Amino acid sequence: ADNSSRIKIIVASGPEKPYYLRRKGMSEQGCFLRVGSAVEPMPSRIIDDLFARRTRNSIGKIKSPRQDLKFEQLRIYYDSLGKTLNDQFAANLELLTETGDYNYAAYLLADYNGNSIKVAKYAGTDRVELIESNEYGCCSLVKAAKQVLDKLELENKTLTRITPRERIDQRPYDAVALREAVVNAVVHNDYSSEIPPKFELFADRLEITSAGGIPQGLSQSEFFEGYSVPRNKEIMRVFCDLEMVEHLGSGVPRILRIYSKDDFVFTDNFVRMVFPLAAGYPASSPPVTAQVAAQVTAQVKKLLCVLETPLNRGQIQERLGLKHREHFRKEYLRPALKTGLVAMTNPDKPRAANQKYYITETGKAVLDRCDDDKPIL
Repeated sequence: ADNSSRIKIIVASGPEKPYYLRRKGMSEQGCFLRVGSAVEPMPSRIIDDLFARRTRNSIGKIKSPRQDLKFEQLRIYYDSLGKTLNDQFAANLELLTETGDYNYAAYLLADYNGNSIKVAKYAGTDRVELIESNEYGCCSLVKAAKQVLDKLELENKTLTRITPRERIDQRPYDAVALREAVVNAVVHNDYSSEIPPKFELFADRLEITSAGGIPQGLSQSEFFEGYSVPRNKEIMRVFCDLEMVEHLGSGVPRILRIYSKDDFVFTDNFVRMVFPLAAGYPASSPPVTAQVAAQVTAQVKKLLCVLETPLNRGQIQERLGLKHREHFRKEYLRPALKTGLVAMTNPDKPRAANQKYYITETGKAVLDRCDDDKPIL
């Protein structure tokens, strides 16, 4: 048997087909097809088809909307690793267009830009009740990514449980997989659509959504196997220099060590990763603040108790035994709506004939405390 070592080289398919000999141009004399071990001229119909599907919206080719860009934040990150950005860094990092202007990749990496990444937190399992919204942006994409990582690290807090046999420390999400998912979403997002990646925390899961779908030339199976086709090679280069990401395509396989392929959702325009809470980790409940507690009157508590299902105004008054509409609105409904304990099924049209009211997750938390005869603190 041959025991000699071998090196396997995998070359990714390029996004800007057809490739051609410069001196011959994009013609049958300049473009070729490999058939087995032979090379044949590419027919003009195939050239036309490939060119029609070519990726034209590369952020490396799009001119920055601003040319007065500064990169002090980027210099600080490079300096922290003992690396220096010289006077030719923009050309070396491919941050210039063919005409010498700053490109869109430079715009995203500059100290100031209009890109903003949102981290939203909801009280329940849907998007009805937003309890916290943070935006990280208008700065270098590297800084924004680090801020998102810091925020999610704060949310990914360890829960300690003491059992008769052992102490169990558990996080809601695997820390390594979470970091890989965040960086992947930032690096591979399609910024040419001006849609930044989005991070959403629910009571039972975390959703990470990036624009652009799977990169052209990459199948779903290749995506899961870790083949890497960077959509934004300029951003990938910088994140790799700063040791925030690897070129080797190890991110998705690392995620799949903990999570399932079923936790990925693919559409034509987006990729979404859905991380469920770790088994045994309790779903989060919204905090009941002192300000809310102070406004939870006896009337509001009675209202919360009857809202087992969404009800309209008449049904609620009937269950409470109230006949005076204005008294009901003033003492019961308005305080409950104002403090977020109750919400409308049709909030865009408060006076809609089919309007109903339901108890929110915050309202349920208040009601649970009341049922347990615990003080609301």
